[in-house]
Amino acid sequence: MSIFSTPPIATRPLSDAKRPGPLRAVRQFPALSKLLLLVLAAAVLVPLLATKYGATWPSSLTVDVSGPLGKTSDWIIDNRDSHWLFVYFLGHLSNAVVISVRAVYMLLLALGWTGVTAGVTLIAWRVAGLRIAAISLISFLVSGLLGMWVPTMQTLALMVVAVVFSVVVGALLGLAGGLSERLFRILRPVLDTMQVLPAFAYLLPVVLVFGIGVPAALLATVIYAAPPMARLTALGLRAADPGVLEASASLGATGRQRLLTARLPLARKELLLGVNQSIMMALGMVVIASMIGAAGLGDRVYQALASVDVGAALAAAIPIVLLAIVMDRTTAAAGERLGAGTSAPGPAWLRGWQAWTGIAVVTAGLALAGRLSGSLVWPGAWAVDLARPVNDFKEWMVDHLYSGVPVIGGTADWAEHFTNWVLNPLRDGLTALPWYGTLLIVAALAWLIGTWRTALTAVLAMAAIGVLGVWKPSMNTLSQVLAALVVTLVLGFGVGILAAGSKRLEAILRPVLDVMQTMPQFVYLIPVVALFAVGRAPAAAAAVVYALPAVIRITTQGLRQVDPAAMESAQSLGATRWQILRQVQLPLARPALLLAVNQGVVLVLAVVIIGGLVGGGALGYDVVTGLATGDLALGLVAGVAIVCLGLMLDRVTQPTERRTTGKGV
Repeated sequence: MSIFSTPPIATRPLSDAKRPGPLRAVRQFPALSKLLLLVLAAAVLVPLLATKYGATWPSSLTVDVSGPLGKTSDWIIDNRDSHWLFVYFLGHLSNAVVISVRAVYMLLLALGWTGVTAGVTLIAWRVAGLRIAAISLISFLVSGLLGMWVPTMQTLALMVVAVVFSVVVGALLGLAGGLSERLFRILRPVLDTMQVLPAFAYLLPVVLVFGIGVPAALLATVIYAAPPMARLTALGLRAADPGVLEASASLGATGRQRLLTARLPLARKELLLGVNQSIMMALGMVVIASMIGAAGLGDRVYQALASVDVGAALAAAIPIVLLAIVMDRTTAAAGERLGAGTSAPGPAWLRGWQAWTGIAVVTAGLALAGRLSGSLVWPGAWAVDLARPVNDFKEWMVDHLYSGVPVIGGTADWAEHFTNWVLNPLRDGLTALPWYGTLLIVAALAWLIGTWRTALTAVLAMAAIGVLGVWKPSMNTLSQVLAALVVTLVLGFGVGILAAGSKRLEAILRPVLDVMQTMPQFVYLIPVVALFAVGRAPAAAAAVVYALPAVIRITTQGLRQVDPAAMESAQSLGATRWQILRQVQLPLARPALLLAVNQGVVLVLAVVIIGGLVGGGALGYDVVTGLATGDLALGLVAGVAIVCLGLMLDRVTQPTERRTTGKGV
């Protein structure tokens, strides 16, 4: 061919510079092609659906599940004492739980208050250091001074067993999901359901199977507390440095050796955070578990709030927080020391079997001394009445902050403005939006940041809500969740960024976050209602308070784990602190930030039910009513709708990053 000849026009390749504008834009921006397809689908489907079905969810596409659920409830009740599933499997599981909790409780009672206090303090000193030992000592002494020794021992026995089960189950699930992409995809909706399904929704079926008592309470706690351990374990294993794994493989290490010597040590921080979150969430369940027969501190809180006695409720809630702090600090310090390969604190002769023998001897000696003195439980004469001053302070706050505050207005004004300017427009907009418009918006958001599979999952989750016949209350609940979630993320990311840049601020915030996350929702619900009145605003405030600590913790952890070499390189190029944060830290910490969003969604949804008790209405009220009246259909359908909302929000915020970070694992 001559150098002057040219290829036919039909076969001549077009460079990007010579392509038509729209075609070049579609190639450069794949999201634009997705958006164009969605616009085309909307143009075809919306007129058809609007003509045939109208704006509200059509009754012809609704399925009534009350009949089958009622028959299921009747079958469980009729066969609970005779069917092989209950007699030979669930019955043995229930007995094992009762025996385990009772054994721990009897051991604590046998040691007495002197033995338990000494044993916990010495163990904390041995594995975590003198400072943690002092915290443990003070915590147990405060529990006794508040007159809550026996309830504290009951709760401690239940929590020890529940946390062990939660950590074991969560670690096994996380190990499976972290090592296998296929298993991770299978486990992901299971973990979503376990954690998003409100405790009130599965309390009724759990009680139907196990009856009122400890087994039902422990199972409900494990279902709620195991998913964070599983998620963080999988995150740590999947984010392991590929270079370290390749180096380990090049040295001839087997898969099991790479797991034990490389993956797990590299994931140590995520594992410790998972243990921390499991402890916090397990202790956060003690009040809800008390509603189905779990004695202890939770029962004291519940009974006090039934009589609107905030002081008595706080006296029982403080030991819950102290237990969480002791368990958190001790396990975290022990895990960090174990992962770093350093020895236990103290002189050399107090290490190894000599230390444990000394702890056992001292604990037994003090327990015997307490028994000989005739005081196995904390002496009642040493108790302090906390209820009266707390109730007086609550009344002062209500009298001075509820209304009439100059310039800024009172809390009642804030609640009214938040309801009128945020919650009402969101609710009215979501309720007025045609159902097919909502599905198209969900599909667009999920597909633009993910794949067609994630978009399909999100759309099916929303469609399931309509099929169950709870579309309108679900839109009301969604408006509250979105409002609370935005506030939570804005505050959580802001505080987390500040804490990541200041170890002193992080140290100051740590006990505050512990208190916020472990304080049972029921405890601060009464003062919140007193300050903000009954309605959707106090429900949103309670959700923000409960979800904020997890978002702050995970954000801080993710920013702290950014590769120091990348930050040093940016500094050497003259980047400012703001530029390093925006262009280095935040992009590299994106998986952790997305996990923070996920946990924010989960925890906000968890308080939707509590909000139903204080005027939040919608799905939360239906779940509570179903539990109170024994209506399995009403409570479970509303609970499943909440799960569908959580699944949709998860897919809308998570899919692209999870798929990307999973490559090469």
